Amino acid sequence: MSDPSLGLTMLALIVVAIMMGFPTAFTLMGLGMIFGYMAFWVSGQHWYDNRIFDLIVQRTYGVMTNDTLLSVPLFVFMGYIMERAALVDRMFHSVQLAFRRVPASLAVTTLLVCAFWGIASGIVGAVVVLMGVIAMRPMLNAGYDVRLAAGAITAGGTLGILIPPSVMLIVYAAVAGQSIVKLYAAAMLPGFFLTFLYLVYILGWALINPKIAPPLPPDQYRIEVPAYLRRLERGPARRVVPGLLAAFFRPALVRGLAGYQVIVKDVLALSVPLLLTVGTFAGTWWYVVIHNAPEVTTAAVAAPPVVAAAPPATTAVPTAPKASQPLGGTAEEKPQELGSAAEEKPQELGSTAETTAGPAESKKEGPPEEMTSLRQVPSGPAESRTPAHFYQWFWGLAAACSLLLVIYFGRMDGEQLQILKELIISVVPLGVLTAVVLAVILFGISTATESAAIGALGALYLAVMAKFAREVWWWSLVGAIGGFALGWWMNEPWSSLVVSVSLSGAFAGTVVPGLRHLRGSRELRENLKQSTFLTAKTTAMVCWLFIGSALFSAVFALHGGQGLIERWVLGMNLSPLGFQIVAQLIIFLLGWPLEWTEIIVIFCPIFIPLLSHFGVDPILFGTMVAVNLQAAFLSPPVAMSAFYLKGVSPKHVTINQIFAGMMPYMVIVLICLVFMHIWPGMTLWLPEFLYGK
Repeated sequence: MSDPSLGLTMLALIVVAIMMGFPTAFTLMGLGMIFGYMAFWVSGQHWYDNRIFDLIVQRTYGVMTNDTLLSVPLFVFMGYIMERAALVDRMFHSVQLAFRRVPASLAVTTLLVCAFWGIASGIVGAVVVLMGVIAMRPMLNAGYDVRLAAGAITAGGTLGILIPPSVMLIVYAAVAGQSIVKLYAAAMLPGFFLTFLYLVYILGWALINPKIAPPLPPDQYRIEVPAYLRRLERGPARRVVPGLLAAFFRPALVRGLAGYQVIVKDVLALSVPLLLTVGTFAGTWWYVVIHNAPEVTTAAVAAPPVVAAAPPATTAVPTAPKASQPLGGTAEEKPQELGSAAEEKPQELGSTAETTAGPAESKKEGPPEEMTSLRQVPSGPAESRTPAHFYQWFWGLAAACSLLLVIYFGRMDGEQLQILKELIISVVPLGVLTAVVLAVILFGISTATESAAIGALGALYLAVMAKFAREVWWWSLVGAIGGFALGWWMNEPWSSLVVSVSLSGAFAGTVVPGLRHLRGSRELRENLKQSTFLTAKTTAMVCWLFIGSALFSAVFALHGGQGLIERWVLGMNLSPLGFQIVAQLIIFLLGWPLEWTEIIVIFCPIFIPLLSHFGVDPILFGTMVAVNLQAAFLSPPVAMSAFYLKGVSPKHVTINQIFAGMMPYMVIVLICLVFMHIWPGMTLWLPEFLYGK
């Protein structure tokens, strides 16, 4: 028994059930089983012979065998370890010192730390609660407007679910059958652009109305400077770099005030901004000029086109399920979506056997992609060559950064040097870890799953180092020497030696001190136990959602609900722009009562099959959905960020004040979507440059 009205009834019931508070995953499975039983029901058949039970098993097995989801527990574990390591307190203080002269410095610092910490952890609730504890009371005590303080925390905390490594993008990739690495590359620039718009809003509001963010008193942003640095300051501007370099070559200048080891550490601290800048530009030059272009040229010459025989264009579609045929079909017919393994979407019961081979079928689709090696060559030589104006931009930015460094070091006094050392200790390790995790994904050095494992190991390394720094350094040195010796003995190239040294050092520096102190350090033991438990809980939730959504979408298609919606949308004769507006508007409105998980796993599969008809790039659409879903965390009445913050705020802060602070950021999200549509290159340029079309 199949009826499109039953499919629409399923859709309405799931929205009502979720708004009533029923668990989403099990509601999806329950409705899928009930309506699926009705779809497969045959008169005179025994109840346990109904084929819905076969479909449940197949969809569950599909989620279990979906390699795309392996990165979810690893990224989640990385986030919980970093959150439990209690490194954000010192980071907030050091960043606040660095931005102490900026209008609304506490709000700007809060937004930046929220975004940075959210990128590292990717867990919105943990970031909002943690920053609410650290930053809410200081901003209120400084006289900041409640709306400004609440908006900075809630909006900044949601950015981590958009900017890679993001669990939201992993879920969309599995639902839509798209490449995780392409989605990560596509979300980078829009994510940072949205952060920039948030900062512009905060600074603009503070400049227009300074009363909402009074300047901090000097005692709240001053830092004590050691006597030896005061002695090394030169001139009325108290420049410290010339005196510090002089003391490095003539230690007698500070004899009796500081040891030479202290001077060496300060000089090394000065070199960190230089090393980071030079390393960034050198890595960019290597990838674009040395690695990328020659490989593409070689591929274009050495790899002649191969013409393969095309399979038949039409296939027979059964009018009803048969007992001898698996429910999913074969792996060659459809891409792997919604966690399904080697199966196509169930065909609407009662549909005709006619299939037409349209233009959309000429391109062979496949399962979610992952770039697995640097040796992979982009698909097209033209898209991956050196960009047209690369050299002008490269040398222009290099000159600008050099000028900024000269000005920075030229004006640095002892206080700024102390702030720089605080930033190096609190921000640089986590920043390097995040950059490495993203780089190995985007540059194709490893898959998203492998990079998630690197991130989890790095998070454990930083957590153990926070407690036992000296021991971790020594064991890291031992592990690095062992990794180098092993790679040298195996006659590996230099790139493999670097990887071997890094991983061996991190592994030895984490495991040996961690196991030695696990029994004696109650804090380390509790952090590891809680992180493991929360990771298992979050991963189970995601996987149950996938099982439920896979079953629900299959039964929805069997009843003809998907076909009915497609025919309704196509009957509106929308243009591609009109379709984008309608789809994004529906997702935006759904963000008011629903969370992003329900929207992605239930409603996105309704729009995805229509993308090819309207000529909308699925990577662009997915990135716009990810940006749009920021509203799911910022829109009442189910704005979870507001409730997270309310739970740790002072009693006089009301939920309505938090909602009022969040509302302007929803408008900023819409502005970002407009920019993404007007300028699609902001989203598609990076994935096309890295991987080709």
